[in-house]
This record gives sequence, structure tokens and C-alpha cells, in this order.
Amino acid sequence: MTITMKATAKVRNTTSRVVLDGGGLVTLSGGGARRILYMDTCDEAQVWTTSHCQNQSSPQLTVQNLTFADGNSTGDRAEGGGGGAILVRGGRFKVVNSKFVRNRCDRTGPDLGGAAIRVLDQYQGLPVYVVNSTFGGASGQGGTCSNGGALSSIGVSWTVLNSLMTYNTAVGNGANPAKSGTPGGGSGGAIYNDGNTYTLKIAGSIIENNHANEGGGAVFYVSNDRTGTMSIDSSTLRGNRSDGFETSGLPGIFFLGAHKPTVTGSTLSH
Repeated sequence: MTITMKATAKVRNTTSRVVLDGGGLVTLSGGGARRILYMDTCDEAQVWTTSHCQNQSSPQLTVQNLTFADGNSTGDRAEGGGGGAILVRGGRFKVVNSKFVRNRCDRTGPDLGGAAIRVLDQYQGLPVYVVNSTFGGASGQGGTCSNGGALSSIGVSWTVLNSLMTYNTAVGNGANPAKSGTPGGGSGGAIYNDGNTYTLKIAGSIIENNHANEGGGAVFYVSNDRTGTMSIDSSTLRGNRSDGFETSGLPGIFFLGAHKPTVTGSTLSH
């Protein structure tokens, strides 16, 4: 069953816990016209519940057993834009056994991203969990955005488990900061992470055939103060094209952090 959204669904901040469960039978579609789901603890229109909106424990949002299709946040500049299917700021967020196809956001912008999901702030720096989920999955099904054809965030930790990311594209140009005369963007074909102290953990996952016009065909990871860390365990990253730049010895990855990513039991190749 496909439900085409007539408006973006918004989580009220007075709600402590929200679980959207499609039972594996439901597709939520943005119809190519709008973002599908939005939660922002700092949006006064959804009610402020604390004096520290960017660091509060609720709402706790879980999406599971759902397909998110044809979300489009192009032109929507809430929290800087991005998040074609889902935009989250604050609280806690988890994705379980879900699929994201053909989502998109603005095609240019130095730090804008997340064709499927964009996250800003999580309670006490706890990670977003993405479990047993698919982003793209086949040619023509991937997400498209300036940065982060699947996921994007600033200062947010992620734990990606047993998931598949294929055929996603970062289509901006000029990178970040934007080169003179360019609109910027084009990094992180699948994942675009920026910030200071945060972690990216990838385990049991396949990231394959993604593409970035600039850096990191699979993953773009920058810890500006070089305190952040990344680990890859029991995963395959293969055939991810970086047209501009990537880190030597890490095919498909551009990385700046505390030390080289920890890679165990994994295959990284062009």
C-alpha cells in the first residue's frame, strides 16, 4: 500500500515516543513534491518543551518496516535544507528494516545534504542507529542531493548495521568550502558527515556503486578539530567513484579525523 503525502508529517515535541511501523506493507511517498517526515525539537511551531532544545531526550522517533519513496525537499531551507525523505533535529532517532528510494534534495550547496535522511543534534551526542535498511538498492533507485546521496549530518554520530547503500549520488560541485565561482557540494556519494567530536560506525554493511562529483564516493567524513573517529567492520565498500578526491589507501572514502579509520574484516576497493 502506497500513501502519497499531501503535506509533510511533523512530530509534535510534546510527544515522548513515536514509532512508525509499516509492517513491511506500507510505502510513504512524497510524490516527488515534498519531504515526508520532519522532527525538530527547536521548531517553536512544534512546541518548545525545554530551554535546551538541541540537547533533549525526547521525542524518541523510530521508523521501521517502511519504505520512503520520492521524497523531495528541494527549496525547503528548514535547518539549512536537505533531508529529502526525513529531517531530524534533536531528541533521538532510529531507522530499522526500512527502505529509501528515489529521494532527493537541493542539487547544490556546500554543506546541504541527505537525499534520504538529514540529522542535526542528538541527545547527549548519542548515535543515530540505522539497522537492516536499504538506500537505493538498484540502478535508478538511489538518492540524489548536493552532498550525501543517502545520509547527511553535522556533529551527529551514526551506527550503521547490516544495511545496503547503492546507486546514491552527490551531485553538487565545488566541495566545502565552495571553490570560487561554484555553488559548492558534491561530496559523500552515500554518507556525508561533518562536525567535530562524533563517530561513524559501519558494520555488516554493503556500500557499493555510489558516486560523488567531488570527494568520497562512498563516505565523506570530516572532523574539523580532528577528534572524531570512524570504524568499518565486516563490510564491503566497492565501486564507489570519487571524481574529485579521496584519502590514499581508502578507496571511495575521504577522511579527516583523530586517526585512520579502524578497518576489520572488510573489503575496500574501487
